[in-house]
Amino acid sequence: MSSTTDKIKGLGNEAVGNVKQKIGEATDNKKLEAEGKAQELKGDAQKAAGHAKDAVKSGADAVKRSV
Repeated sequence: MSSTTDKIKGLGNEAVGNVKQKIGEATDNKKLEAEGKAQELKGDAQKAAGHAKDAVKSGADAVKRSV
């Protein structure tokens, strides 16, 4: 997956997770609330992976330019 794809999927998972949490809180559904938190954390991890890929690519490009 590209870094952009990771970031977009991460944002989507964060958003859906957040909605699930809010619905879980409003309906006193602890299971849905927990699923939402897990999905939000998955989104955070996906975004972080996308940023890490960008950093690695930038570092590799900098090394190529300096050689």
